[in-house]
This record gives sequence, structure tokens and C-alpha cells, in this order.
Amino acid sequence: MSLPERIPEAVPLLGQISQPLAYAEQLLQQFTRLARLAGAEHLPAALTEAAAQLSGCRLAQLYLLDSTHTRLTLAAEWLDGQLAEHEASLPSDYDGEQLLQYCLCQNRPLSLASLDPSLHETSFLPVINKPWRSLLCLPLQDEQARVAGLLLVASSGTRDLEGFAASLANLGTFALAQHQLLQRLRAPQASQPEPSPALPSDYGLIGSSPAMRGVYQLISKVLHNPTSVLLTGETGTGKELVARAIHDCGFRRSQAFIVQNCASLPENLLESELFGYRKGAFTGADRDRKGLFDAADGGTLFLDEIGDMPLALQAKLLRVLQEGEVRPLGSTQTHTVDVRIIAATHRDLRALVEEGRFREDLFYRLSHFPIELPPLRARAEDILQLARHFATEAACFLQRDPYRWSEAALDHLAGYAFPGNVRELKGLIARAVLLCEGGELLPEHFNLQPTHLPEDSGMNLRERLEQVERNLLLDCLRKNRGNQSQAARELGLPRRTLLYRMSRLQISQADV
Repeated sequence: MSLPERIPEAVPLLGQISQPLAYAEQLLQQFTRLARLAGAEHLPAALTEAAAQLSGCRLAQLYLLDSTHTRLTLAAEWLDGQLAEHEASLPSDYDGEQLLQYCLCQNRPLSLASLDPSLHETSFLPVINKPWRSLLCLPLQDEQARVAGLLLVASSGTRDLEGFAASLANLGTFALAQHQLLQRLRAPQASQPEPSPALPSDYGLIGSSPAMRGVYQLISKVLHNPTSVLLTGETGTGKELVARAIHDCGFRRSQAFIVQNCASLPENLLESELFGYRKGAFTGADRDRKGLFDAADGGTLFLDEIGDMPLALQAKLLRVLQEGEVRPLGSTQTHTVDVRIIAATHRDLRALVEEGRFREDLFYRLSHFPIELPPLRARAEDILQLARHFATEAACFLQRDPYRWSEAALDHLAGYAFPGNVRELKGLIARAVLLCEGGELLPEHFNLQPTHLPEDSGMNLRERLEQVERNLLLDCLRKNRGNQSQAARELGLPRRTLLYRMSRLQISQADV
């Protein structure tokens, strides 16, 4: 590969570090050279060549992240004075590459003056006749100050390369900005506009509606950083699936993903489950037991229904989030853990804070990056896609042939509001598959509660209004899982008024 304005091989500058003016002149030459390149395709190779020459290293590599931060690609490699040719870009699944992963996730440079292959995973480095002994890896940021790639130099001799970190990072960031600018300038010259890149399909989620596209966009922002995430939305919208997608597609995917429902255990049991205990901490504690924070160390802990966590435990959770410290029951010592917390709730945590039922400091700590999942009625375009997926899934589980869908059945589903969201849809499909005997799903296979009145109901105006009010109250109560206080707050009613109307409209707990 030929590069425009190729300057002769530079003399390694390791011995010239004591001559800052000479090094500055060489650095300025490289900045000028990169600025004069007219094609974006030449910049990755030119940057690796410049990095190798300035540092006096045998190897320089440039890795670039894609727009979703789920794919790391080796864009250029300069080895022993020439560009390493590849038939195609080399994708790198950096899950097992701890050194690359550290720089990406921590957004910090990494300098190893004594690289030990027995301690460090170096499979991303090319195989040469001598082992690699020194390495410098630098994160490169884009215009939004997000990590967009890595610049790496390595030597087969034992050297301290940290002195090159600042200058090479500046050079790499400049080249990256120049690369993005040239790509944008080139785009309008194409005869036909390039199709917009598809949203990542490996999140394990289903749906292409605008509401779900917004969710995918938010997920892509938090895959490769340790930020705590708060998932909100109505019950049944798939909060655990989103939490698992963030884990499985993020930098902790090789570690444990632990789930705990905070509403499923009383306070004492939940505390011992989360923090663990020491032998003798309470009656029956006959041995030491690690908690879920320790089990998820290095991975992700998903705390479902965080709004139901007792106040006393909320204070201990805040300590874990702030300091990363865990103290088991019955112990006087703390130890640190590295756990990413993803919390979820269908409740209005801000309202719980105002009522004194949720700690304000914990709320702000958890809500650094909230993701609100849309109800199914707000993503109507996805209903039929989800229905077909669940039907295929159920047929495979029952070892049956795939089912056909009648147009009437599809219209039947498309016109339903689904107060139970995706969970309700999945249950309806599973029941319909069990009822279907002819290989075609029909409207009668679906047990859908009517959400509107028939036009010819024979009711007068007052009866119609009462029926509409009854359906509205039932939907709100079901959405809040029978919690009357929460439903009254959402409806803007005092709780006593809600109880009165439930009595007048003959709404019982069984109806909810």
C-alpha cells in the first residue's frame, strides 16, 4: 500500500528524548503529514507508521470501535518498517484480551515496560522471532470525548514507553478526527446515499419500532463502561432481557450475570443473600457463605424491583455503589468487589423518594443512566413480529411444525392494548399454540379481554361512561399490580376516592 508524501524511515528517537526540540520537530512533521492526506483510507496506515517511527518500536497497531461499541477492528498494522497487508479487516473479539479491554473500559493508557507472556494475554500481537517485551496502549477519543479506538506500540526489547503516551495520544486523536472529517466530506459525493447502518441485532431483543430503536441506541452507550443503569417501565416490558443484553454484549460478558428480585425475600434474608455472612452470624449460620455481590464480582448484578428494597438495605447498597465495599453479616471487616449494578423497577422512584420510602441519595446514584422501556401499546409495529417469534418458539418447544397465521388472528392481536405488555403476549401465544390443532392460528385461539364496548351494546350514556371508567381503573390497577396507592397517584385521585369508585363500580381484588 502506497501512501502520499511518504517520508523516509525515521531514526528511532529513544535516544533523542533528552533533546525535546528534535522530538518536537519530528512530531510536528508527522502532524503536518497526516493533515495533508486527502483520503480517509490512508490515515490508519499513516498513523501506525508515524507512531512506530516516533517511538522507535517494531510494531504499531490501530484498532477502531464501530458505532455501537460492540466490535473492535484492527484497522492498520505497521510491522518492521512496512504496512502489514490483510485481505480484509481483522475483527477482534476483545472479550479475552484483558489489556485492550482495560484501556477501552477504563479510558486510561497502559504502559508495560516488562511484558510477560505468561502473565499477560498477548494473542492480539503478531508472532515474531523474539517475544514482545514492552507495550504502550492508548485510548483515542472522538469529538464527543468517547473512546473510539486504540493506538498501540510494542517493542521486542525491555523499554519504558510511557514517555511517548501524551504525544502519541494527541497524534492519534488528531488522526481520528481527521479520518471522521474526511469520511463525512466524502459521503455526499457518492452517486447514491449509503443505507444507514442497521441497529445491532445481537442484543437478543426483538422489535424495530422507533421506540425500540431509541432503546437500542441507549444500550449501545453503556455497553463498555461500568455506569450503573436504571431500567424503568411497566411490568412485563422485558427489563430483565434488556439487563441481560447489556451484560452479554458488554465488556463483562465473560463474567457472571446474577439476578435477584428484591421483592421476593424478607429484609433479613435479602441482606444475607446479597452480602453473605460469617459462621455464627445468626442461628443456623454453621459456615461462611458468600453473598451475591461476591458471586457477581467482575460481572453484573441485576436487582429487580429495586423500589421494594427495605430502607436499611438501601443504605448498605449505597455503600457498595459509592465505595465498592461489602461487609458480610457477622463480620467486622469489609472487602472490595467490582460489580456492575443494573436495577429495575416498575414504580415511580421519584414519588417514593417524596414519600420517604426510598433514599434520595440512592435514587440519584442509580439514575445516572436511566432507560425507560416502552409499553407494548407504544410499539404496535412490533406486536406481530413478537407474536410470530413466540409462536415459533412454542412450536419448537412442543416439537411441532411451524404454525400458519390467519389474517383475522393477526388483526385480532394488532387491535389489543396488552396491559400486561410482552409478558401477556407471550402467555397468550403459548396458550393459543396449545389450543391449535389444525396448524393455523385463528382468533378463537386467543383469550383477549375486550378493551372497548361494542357499538350496539344496548346501554345508555351513563352505563357506557361507567363501563369506560371501570375499564380505565382496572387497567391502571393491573399495571400497578394491584397497588391502590400507586394507581391513585397515577390517576390523580386521593386513595379514598379510588376506593369509593372501586366499590361503586364493583371492582374486587379478583378482577385485578
